[in-house]
Amino acid sequence: MTELRKSLAKYFSFVTFSHTVFALPFAVTGYFLAVTQEGYGFSLRILLLVLLCMVFARNAAMGFNRYADAAYDSMNPRTASRELPAGKISRKSALVFVTVNSVLFIISAGFINRLTLVLSPVALAVILGYSLTKRFTVLCHFILGLCLSLAPVGAYISVAGRFDLLPLIFSAIVLTWVSGFDIIYSLQDDEFDRQANLYSIPSVTGRRRALLISGLLHLLTVMLVIYAGIFGNWGFLYWAGSAVFIILLVYQHIIVKADDISKVNIAFATTNGIASILYAIFVIAGLLVQSQ
Repeated sequence: MTELRKSLAKYFSFVTFSHTVFALPFAVTGYFLAVTQEGYGFSLRILLLVLLCMVFARNAAMGFNRYADAAYDSMNPRTASRELPAGKISRKSALVFVTVNSVLFIISAGFINRLTLVLSPVALAVILGYSLTKRFTVLCHFILGLCLSLAPVGAYISVAGRFDLLPLIFSAIVLTWVSGFDIIYSLQDDEFDRQANLYSIPSVTGRRRALLISGLLHLLTVMLVIYAGIFGNWGFLYWAGSAVFIILLVYQHIIVKADDISKVNIAFATTNGIASILYAIFVIAGLLVQSQ
């Protein structure tokens, strides 16, 4: 059992499993949007399958990201201790991990409905393809945002079997929110990216302009959050959750400055993780109250 725990801990660290908190709450939100708004009824089976799809898809994406970037990670002092460059996990094991999770993702999607099965390879291509984008475009931040934005709409169609506008608005919230905070996160590697000929907004524009672009993206996020509340005609709980989410968005821009990025990890992981969870809790609570 001790060896099993060590192995699990190693792979949890490999894919930074704790960062699942960014997209997973929005997937659950998408699920409850369909259940409460469309009257399909609660299904524990579908909810569990949605959660499994999220975990398998993210494991595959993050594992492939680590596999594809292993050579760069070994040259970057910040990432040299990661499992692959440090030799804690072999490249073969990493590739097997990615393959197994990809297959399990497609199988899980197939157990939901036909549309999710058909779309699963497309989603997989997007989330795996992201790992290569930093080699040729500064739009890599937006592609990461697109990857995570699949969570609410994917969960919605798992229940409803079709697309709709409201979950797409939530997907737009995720896209702009994630793109904005990924720019903040990449401030740590701006110098390395320039030296390694990798593309990121901070490495191309400099830190001050990168923070301005991130701020504009999060301003758009705020506008989308407000629009979602108006469009959904939601009550106090939604607006309370939105207020908390917006305050935390602003907070990360207060604590990270172009000449002081010492609090990037607090802004990136802690602040955004809390924001995602609390916003989802308030949104779901509001949906459940409204559906009574």
